[in-house]
Amino acid sequence: MHTPVALIIFNRPEKTERVLAEIAKAKPRKLFVIADGPRPNCPNDIAQCSAVRKIIERVDWGCEVLKNYSEVNLGCGRRPATGTSWVFEYVEEAIILEDDIVPHPTFFRFCEELLEKYRNDWRVMMIGGFTMHPHCSPYSYRFSRIFGCVGGWATWRRAWQYWDGQMTLWPTLRDDTSWMLDIMGESRVVEHWRKILERAYTESSHADYWDYQWMFACWAQSGLAIVPTVNLISNIGFGADATHTKSVSDGRANLPTAAMRFPLQHPPYMIRNRDVDYICFQGEIPAYQRQQSLYWQLRRRVAAAIPRVLRQRISSLLTVARRRSSP
Repeated sequence: MHTPVALIIFNRPEKTERVLAEIAKAKPRKLFVIADGPRPNCPNDIAQCSAVRKIIERVDWGCEVLKNYSEVNLGCGRRPATGTSWVFEYVEEAIILEDDIVPHPTFFRFCEELLEKYRNDWRVMMIGGFTMHPHCSPYSYRFSRIFGCVGGWATWRRAWQYWDGQMTLWPTLRDDTSWMLDIMGESRVVEHWRKILERAYTESSHADYWDYQWMFACWAQSGLAIVPTVNLISNIGFGADATHTKSVSDGRANLPTAAMRFPLQHPPYMIRNRDVDYICFQGEIPAYQRQQSLYWQLRRRVAAAIPRVLRQRISSLLTVARRRSSP
C-alpha cells in the first residue's frame, strides 16, 4: 500500500498488537509511530509503555518506520495533535489509527482510493471509517458535517493545517450562531455545541482532547467529511482503563465491522445527508435532555423548510435577545 499509516500508541500492549496485526496485512510502505510517555502518577505505565514500543520493533514487512516517542506524558490532547502535525511535516496525506481501533481490511483501500480522488478538492477535509448508521444506498459513502474521528480516519496536510489548538477563530464566530444552526438544524443542539466549543476554547492551554478543536476547524472552513455506508472500524478501547471512553455500554463500543465493496460507487453530488447528520447531532445531547417526540420531529422539518436567510435572521435576533436578557 502506497499511503502512509500513522499509529498512535501508549500503554496497551494487547490492543496495540491487534491493531498492528491489521496494519501488517495492508503492508504500508511507510509507518509513522506516535508514542506518549508514562504518566508520573502511574508507576505501571513505565513497563507498559516499554512493552508497547517493543511490539513496534517486530514490524517485519518491507516498510520505513518513523518514530516520534515522547519520554514525558503529553496527554490525550497534545500527543495525538502534535504527533499528527509531525506526520504532515513528511507527507501530504495519511491514514491515522489509534491503538484501540481495529480496522476492517477494506478500510485501508477505502481511505487510499478516496485520498487520491479528493486530494485536490478542498471541500473535503477528512475520510472517516466509522458509522453508527449503516444504511442501504447505491453509493459507498455519504458526505457529512460531522467530523468525529473515533480513532480511525484519513486526511491531508492541506486540511490538517487548519487544526488550531487555541481555537483563535472562536471569539469571532461564537456570537452569531446562524452558521451553527445551518449545520445542526436545531437551536437546542446549537446551544449544546456552543457550550462544548466555549469550554474547548477556555481550556485550550491544557485540554485533554483534540477532536473538538478539529471539528471546529472543519466547520469554520465549511468542510465536508466522508462517512462510509458500512462501519469499517471497531473501537475496542472502552473500559475502566480508558481515559474518556469508560462505559462499555456506549453505543460506539466494539461495533462490528463489515467489508466495503469495490469498485467504490461514488455519489454524483457533494451534498451532505442532513437527516442522518441531525440524528447524529441529536445523539450527542444527553439522554435526560433528549426529546424524541413528534413535536421535535415536526419542528426540525419546519425549520428546514424556512429559507436560510430567514433562519439566519431569526438566529441573530434570538442571540441578541439572549445577550440583552443576561444579567
